[in-house]
Amino acid sequence: MTDRIHITEAESVVMAALWRHGALSAASLIEAVKARQAWGDATIKTLLSRLIHKKAILSEKVDGRQLYRALLDRDAYVAGEVADLVDRLFDGDPHALAAHLAKD
Repeated sequence: MTDRIHITEAESVVMAALWRHGALSAASLIEAVKARQAWGDATIKTLLSRLIHKKAILSEKVDGRQLYRALLDRDAYVAGEVADLVDRLFDGDPHALAAHLAKD
């Protein structure tokens, strides 16, 4: 199994903006996050720094502009979260999760 990047719920809001819009400038990323979450700029910048440190996001200069883009693929993130859920709540049995979802 490959190492998964742990993304907090708050960090996932920043990731979701990049998954929705693709590469964004800092100002555009902050605006996209604020459209979904009432956070201050400093909070968003802190989350962005954490995600860069975790190598979930890349900061790069393109045509003279600093852009941020997701390195972590959304499908890989979702698969990891589901695997964690199955491990935590269903003793690693994905069929038990499916059965639980089917009865609800």
